[in-house]
Amino acid sequence: MPNDHTSPGRVSTDDTSLLIETKALSKSFDGRAVVDRVDLHVRDREIFGLIGPNGAGKSTLIKMLTTLLPPTSGEARVAGFDVRRNPQAVRSRIGYVPQLLSADGALTGYENLLLSARLYLIPRGQRAQRIREALEMTELTASAGRLAQHYSGGTLRRLEIAQSTLHRPAVLIMDEPTVGLDPVARNTVWNHVRDLRERSGTTILLTTHVMEEADALCDRVGILHQGRLEKVGTPAELKAEIGPKATLDDVFVRVAGGDSETAGDFRDARQTRRSAAEHG
Repeated sequence: MPNDHTSPGRVSTDDTSLLIETKALSKSFDGRAVVDRVDLHVRDREIFGLIGPNGAGKSTLIKMLTTLLPPTSGEARVAGFDVRRNPQAVRSRIGYVPQLLSADGALTGYENLLLSARLYLIPRGQRAQRIREALEMTELTASAGRLAQHYSGGTLRRLEIAQSTLHRPAVLIMDEPTVGLDPVARNTVWNHVRDLRERSGTTILLTTHVMEEADALCDRVGILHQGRLEKVGTPAELKAEIGPKATLDDVFVRVAGGDSETAGDFRDARQTRRSAAEHG
């Protein structure tokens, strides 16, 4: 069911409003900047993709936006709230799908959703309806009674999306949402992400190593390199800077390819994930 315009997670119904905004956001460990003065702006109802090599700072940036890590300096606001001054308000207005498995394999799909409903403090009288709607949206109604340990990778990802959106968050943050999935399962997840934005007006920030995913799914893409946000634009804009036949892989190499160690990490990670998708 779509969010109404008075939802506590909705800052504005204006498509140009910002649901994520950072100013000079930085995080250092032992004096080394992992995220370096990042200015990020994600608009209302936008699907924004963060791409970059391993070690670029994507996971650290996400952890700050989800209040799991405090910034060293700078500012960040998510769904209208400062991540340091109002962390609980931020948490109540976001959904988070981590890269690592978050569903409990010993529980059924329905039981996983019920547990999430309780954790999100959804009122008891609303839980059954919310769960039913989530199952329908992710096409999991027929699988709701099966143990999650028997789900395929794609079905598990859909369950995790359903879990993370039960409370109708203003912002959904997803870390590598299709890692290890075969092309059919990946496309199914893409369709559900698009449907979530269209039906619920959810703003979505995701990280990915798959350039095809960023090109097909994202309204805009940001490239992180050595902790800095080097480029932001639509996939078409970024490719046009390189040439008429350029791909996002070409854009990535132009931005990050000068660092041979970093570029190698990216190629290795991409190959690992492709192998996982093909054989796993």
